[in-house]
This record gives sequence, structure tokens and C-alpha cells, in this order.
Amino acid sequence: MQTTNPATNEPIATYEQHSPETVEKLLARADETFRDWRERPIEEREALAVSLGEILRSNAEEYAATMTHEMGKPLDQAVAEVEKCADLCDYYAERSAEHLQDERIGAEPGTKTYVSYEPLGAVLSVMPWNYPFWQVFRFAVPALTAGNVGLLKHAPNVLGCANAIEACFEEAGYPAGAFASIQVEDERVADIIADDRVRAVTLTGSTGAGRAVAAASGENLKKTVLELGGSDPFVVLADAPLDEVVDAAVTARNQNSGQTCIAAKRFFVHESIHDEFVERFAREAEQLTVGDPTEEGTDVGPQARADLLEELDSQVQRSVEAGATVETGGEPLDREGNFYPPTVLTGVPEDCPAATEELFGPVAAVFPVESDDEAIEAANDTQFGLGGSVWTADADRGEALAKRITAGNVFVNQVVKSDPRLPFGGVKESGYGSELAGHGIREFTNAKTIWVER
Repeated sequence: MQTTNPATNEPIATYEQHSPETVEKLLARADETFRDWRERPIEEREALAVSLGEILRSNAEEYAATMTHEMGKPLDQAVAEVEKCADLCDYYAERSAEHLQDERIGAEPGTKTYVSYEPLGAVLSVMPWNYPFWQVFRFAVPALTAGNVGLLKHAPNVLGCANAIEACFEEAGYPAGAFASIQVEDERVADIIADDRVRAVTLTGSTGAGRAVAAASGENLKKTVLELGGSDPFVVLADAPLDEVVDAAVTARNQNSGQTCIAAKRFFVHESIHDEFVERFAREAEQLTVGDPTEEGTDVGPQARADLLEELDSQVQRSVEAGATVETGGEPLDREGNFYPPTVLTGVPEDCPAATEELFGPVAAVFPVESDDEAIEAANDTQFGLGGSVWTADADRGEALAKRITAGNVFVNQVVKSDPRLPFGGVKESGYGSELAGHGIREFTNAKTIWVER
């Protein structure tokens, strides 16, 4: 398996797949470690989360450089990702015991009845390349603090990140086997899921990958949490303050070089301000610096792989052929590396890729709408349901509309983001299950009812 620098398309490193014998050893060690790990006091597991956060902060620049080198994330955004992982560690170090405490429930006089949240065992995580640290820590910290052990199957283009994360857990003092990276190709994942020692699976990735993992997990009766693709609506009402909204729109579409499941992708703007929004949106997008992700001041780095760049360009070209207009951008940059400029499309037909598919890159599709009802109908006219946002000077009106958007996360006058204190997940073809907060740490536990007759 080969990692490649997407800014230059030069090879970085070659990794050997783990043999079946190595995978067997990792599964056996994880299973053995779980038996002891689950019995350790929650205070001890919380203390290790504190150590993990400290190591992340101490090595933030190093970890960020690895991310940038392997998948092209602008360096300042990579540092911010590591720091967010450390904040996640702090959250679960402080709140895990609270989230996992027994829940006393009254049943009958003279009985003691309660729910106990107990770990399941080895949890396999199949993780993507776009947030190579955050996605892993978002799963691993709550899962391990709850008493589970973690197995990571990371994307092949970020195996340097996978190894760095494994070393981070080891340095923090987690026992051998509590967290391990398994280096295998996608076609071998189903066999790992089928192993009896794997008790649950979590995946962040495409809808297609989610279907494959869900099928293998369902066949083997394994608990799953899936966070899949998105085509988030960004609804702009007529009274929205355009200065703030345009800035937010540019950030929401181009963060992480547009390679974000919860990026705003479809922009529904009231017709009275549509033209002005488009003009300002395109102009501000053109001012972003596209270039070397290691250089200070770069806003948009390369797309993570050459095949992803080709697919994004194909989606744009097919949308244009169907009738869409390119306001800015619209084709790969003629330079070394996988660079695609911030792009704004208007006049987008309702059945073309820019309207119906997830465009995983810095491409925005803008649509005029006549009313709140039309905006919500259009926002919900998608197979996805991950995030969405509403922008208006009237927060109460925005909140009422947010409740009508079918998605797992809807924000009013704020860019969609994940926060350790709040549950995160999707509906429809964006997946199911929750991560983060108390909901997330309890996803991989057995909610066991205890009834004691006295």
C-alpha cells in the first residue's frame, strides 16, 4: 500500500499489508486485553484520556505535518484538528463516569432496578482520510474509556497517520492491545467483521462503503454506527445579513479543501438576494489562496488523490453539460498536484450531479428559492441527511425552519460543525447512530437491566 503526497503526486512510503497471521495475533491480543481492561476503574481510564490529550498537544506540529504530507490538509487546519482531538480527550476525561453511571429506574416496591452500561469488547473502526486524526479519536476515546478495545482499519493513503495514532495511545500508557492499527485492503474487512472477537463496527465514509459494512455486520449480527456522506443545504433567507453569510458560506464550502461530509454543498438563497449573493460568493471564493498546504496563508490545498480530483471534475463537467453555469472555477488547475479551485455553479438542473450527488471538493451549487416552504422542500429533496444550516436575522424563524430540515445536525446562523458535548450523526443515506457526548459513549455499551428482588 502506497502513500502519496497529493500536492506533488510523489510517493511518500510503502506499507506492507498485514498477513492473516498478523491480523489473527492482533485480534487475539485485543480480546485478551479486553478481559482486563473492562475491569479497570473508570477513573483510571479517564486519567489515560488526560495523558492522551497532553501528548496530542505536545506533538501537534508533528502530527499536523504528517496529515498535510499525506492528504494535503492546509497546515493550520491540520494543527486545529489535532487540538480538537485533545479537547475531545479532555471532555471524556471529565464526563465519562457521569455518562456511564448506573441509571436507577423505579419499578416495584421492594426491588432495586437500574440500567448498567457495560462495554461490548473489540470495536472495529473503518476510518476515512479527510480528517485522519479527528475521525479516529472521535471513535476511540469514548469507546476505550467505556472499557472497550479498539481496532483501526484506516484509509490506505493515510497509514502514516494511523501509525502515529497507534504510537500516541501507547505513549499515553494504554495497555498493549487496547488500540491497534490493522493494515489491510478493503476487501479483507468483511472477514475481520465476521470474527467472533469483533463485537461492533463503526465506519465513517461513503454511502457505498456504509452499505458494504452494514451488510457484513448484519450478516454477523454486529452492532454498527455509520456516518456517511452528505449534501448539506445552506438556506439563506431574504433578511440574512449578507456580509456575515457570504463569509460563512465560503468557509462552509471550502474548509478542508471542500473534502468534508458536513460541508455546505447546496445553497438555497431567496430570489430577492440571489444575484447579489452569487456575485459576492464567487468574488470572495476567488480570493482564497489555492496552493502548497505547508505554506502559511494557503486556504485550499490539493484534493487528496488524483482519482478523487478526476471524479470531482467529471461531476462538474456533467453538470455544465446539463445546463449549469460556472460563475468561477470549474476545472482542475494546470499545475503539479491535485488542485481544484473554489467553484460556484448556478442555473443547476435538478437532475444533474451538482444537485443530486455529493461533490466532495470545493464546488458550490446555488439555487434561487421564492419562499421558506420552497427552501425547505428543496433542502430535503436529497437522499442525504447529515447536516444543514439556516441563515436569517430572525433566530426564532430560523429555529422553526431548522426543525423542518431532515438531518442529524441543523445550525441556525452558524456553520455546521461537530462538538464533543453534542451528539453527532445522520439520517437517511447519511447513516445512523450517534457519536460524541453521552449518546456516543453509550453506543458501544450493553444497556443491561439489573433487577434485584429484596
